[in-house]
Amino acid sequence: MASEESCCPPVTGTVLDEDQARALATRLKALADPVRLRLVSLLACSDTGELCACDLPALLGRKQPTISHHLKLLTEAGLITREQRGKWAWFRLAPGGLDELRLALGRPADFL
Repeated sequence: MASEESCCPPVTGTVLDEDQARALATRLKALADPVRLRLVSLLACSDTGELCACDLPALLGRKQPTISHHLKLLTEAGLITREQRGKWAWFRLAPGGLDELRLALGRPADFL
């Protein structure tokens, strides 16, 4: 009697369900722009973990309205948070904002 083994190894780990995949796709869409990726990278590499909106146009070589648009999309996607301090807004990575991406890639929490 022939064995009916699969030609592929079994899937291990936690596979995304449909709702998780939809939520992750929303976050990936928000990241699918070079300016937004650079914003996330700047925040991730900031010594203080945050940056003032006033510094971002010079860092990215873009005008303030463009930066504000991208920051809004990242905030709406839950990837960054905004705190108003006087005239300026300060941004930081949202706690757990990249966790779904890490999990989807099967990576530990210190990845990304």
